[in-house]
Amino acid sequence: MILTDLKILEEISAGNIVIEPFRRECLGSNSYDVHLGSKLAVYRDRVLDAKKHNPIQNIEIPHDGYILQPDQFYLGVTSEYTEAHSHVPFLEGKSSIGRLGIDIHATAGKGDIGFCNHWTLEISVKQPVRVYAGMPIGQLIYFTVEGSLNTPYSKKSSAKYNSRSDAPMESMMFKNADMGLW
Repeated sequence: MILTDLKILEEISAGNIVIEPFRRECLGSNSYDVHLGSKLAVYRDRVLDAKKHNPIQNIEIPHDGYILQPDQFYLGVTSEYTEAHSHVPFLEGKSSIGRLGIDIHATAGKGDIGFCNHWTLEISVKQPVRVYAGMPIGQLIYFTVEGSLNTPYSKKSSAKYNSRSDAPMESMMFKNADMGLW
């Protein structure tokens, strides 16, 4: 079941959902609009290695925008910090963004109960497009879950994205190899 606007507000009041900053005008009928933060990142190396740390180069989006190119993969970040303590958050692109040829996530649209952070976006474009810090970029949808939870994401020893950051976070896949998870 997807939460409605009134249920999202109820869960925010109860502390089960946190959105900072929260703006009432961004609340849709069953979703909350999130915005592009002021930072992008690109990988420094053209060839990435899943078993190694792949460093990134940060880019500050200028006031007059930044042109994304189709031959480049970008990491972005939401300006909103969110927490989900009893619902599964899903991040989806807005239709207006899709109609500009912008994909905001390749595979990681689902969050976990206990995820507390800004969302890193996996951005690719079909043709050059100028983007701006603060522009609507996606929407969060919250799902109810059935059953008890053993360990929220924020308490998992294997969680790799718990450090609060308003900058895009590069892949931490290499930590899976370090932990013997493959």
